[in-house]
Amino acid sequence: MTEKLDLGQLGQSLGFALRMSQLAVFSEFYAALGQFGMKPGEFSILYLLDRNPDARQGEIAERLQIKRAHMTKLVRSFEDRGLVSRRVPDDDRRAVLLRLTPEGEAFVADHAAAFFGYHAQADAGRLTAQERTQLLALLQKFSGLEARI
Repeated sequence: MTEKLDLGQLGQSLGFALRMSQLAVFSEFYAALGQFGMKPGEFSILYLLDRNPDARQGEIAERLQIKRAHMTKLVRSFEDRGLVSRRVPDDDRRAVLLRLTPEGEAFVADHAAAFFGYHAQADAGRLTAQERTQLLALLQKFSGLEARI
């Protein structure tokens, strides 16, 4: 029984607590949305593109802290699935602009409620609405998202 395992100072580690929380949230994500064959980070990219058509690939990668090479692979896979198109603007041949295809727009529209709604199920019995709001605010502050939102 692992719940009897003495964690010592590890149980007080912010990094450890964040990682264990991430694993719990991802487990809930896959239970609710695994059938769509999409990882949380992948849907996040599509959601950002839905809100920011013609966003620069590098800006999306930087904002989500995705390495450039990995971002390129993700965009190729989205293109292969018919979800994203990319183009190079005439005024900056180094940039790559990304846009959802109609299929990508439909995918986000069809799955956004499930993507954001699974959080309520994951929180059920763990946090009150007020605790969830407080935790989210603290995490946004800690990660620097608070200033960017």
